[in-house]
Amino acid sequence: MPDRTAKKQAEADRKAGKSPSTQAGHFVEAEIEAKRKHKGPAKSNKQAVAIGLSKARKAGVKVPAKPKSH
Repeated sequence: MPDRTAKKQAEADRKAGKSPSTQAGHFVEAEIEAKRKHKGPAKSNKQAVAIGLSKARKAGVKVPAKPKSH
């Protein structure tokens, strides 16, 4: 479930007309911070970014889809 504060910050950014990557950045920041505190499921920063973007998509941020692998 997306973090409440990240969701509120992203909503404020959306209303201010900021880009989707800025909105999703709040979710990514929260995941990286959780990883640093050893609270999140991510084992690497790359994984924390992926989880943050996934949570942002679930919260309704219009982040571009994951790139397709070859």
